[in-house]
Amino acid sequence: MKHTTALSQRALASLGVAAFVLLTSVCTFAQTWPTKPIRIIVPMPPAGTTDNMGRLVAQKMSELTGQPVVVENKAGANGNIGSDFVSKSAPDGYTLLVSGVGSQGINATLYSSMPYDIVEGLTHIGMIAKGPNALVVNPAFPANNLKELVALIKANPGKYNYASTGNGASNHLSMEMLKSSADLKIVHIPYRGGGPAMLDLMAGQVPMMFVNFDSAVPHVKSGKMKAIAVTSLTRRAALPDVPTVAESGFPGFEAESWTAISGPPNMPADLVLRINQILNRISQMPDVREKYAVLGLDTSPLAPDAMKLFIKQEVDKWGKAVRASGAKVD
Repeated sequence: MKHTTALSQRALASLGVAAFVLLTSVCTFAQTWPTKPIRIIVPMPPAGTTDNMGRLVAQKMSELTGQPVVVENKAGANGNIGSDFVSKSAPDGYTLLVSGVGSQGINATLYSSMPYDIVEGLTHIGMIAKGPNALVVNPAFPANNLKELVALIKANPGKYNYASTGNGASNHLSMEMLKSSADLKIVHIPYRGGGPAMLDLMAGQVPMMFVNFDSAVPHVKSGKMKAIAVTSLTRRAALPDVPTVAESGFPGFEAESWTAISGPPNMPADLVLRINQILNRISQMPDVREKYAVLGLDTSPLAPDAMKLFIKQEVDKWGKAVRASGAKVD
């Protein structure tokens, strides 16, 4: 019995030493990271909002760490292809993902099957920025505010249509949320991307759509679009005269797009915290804050645990909108 106890004590001591060595190595790794170039996967095509945000973070992360940060576009399946690639990468901090409302929120319900688990299949590290959609109309459209727009659609059920960047896109679902809240009958016309949809809106081929706020601002200021409302809970400084949907008769209405950084599952907690702190430093840089303000975006730092909870809430919120819209991708 004494012999067994001695063996057990020696085994426990060995395990304790091994655990200490492992913990020390993990902590040391987090402190020395990065020692080589970092790759940021953007799961969308070049030149869009997600790509632009990813490149801004890459530039600033390189400045702060002294290592090259390379952006690689892996587009397809509304972000699923790039996200799945990262979910299967090594959890060493050298492959990161620019995540967003589509790939880490909407897709969970939109797609019949997912190649990765949105909540548990990635490490959600921190927020970059978030911002609203804007409800915009052709300048010739007779409504000048949301009350007038709702009244016009209700007086002519089924007559009007709206554009979106595609089935299940956040701007499609923003309109579906408004349709449900206001009990509207309006026809959806999905486009293959934001560019063609906005061109047709400005040409008068479609009367209205929701677009990312940063995409709307220059066209509204040039007079090529008319802004009716924004989907954040507060007005945006870039277009201060444009009211929110919430203050226009639909209290609590909120539908914001966001961009965050995620990584592979099972990343060491110390490494996750280090990258989160770098993201928070980036969000506080004066030139970054100025750029975000012009685009109507908020810097909204979140700790990793809060980021994971936020993702869960987004999956639930957008899931309701997807189910209400009937949108589905097999």
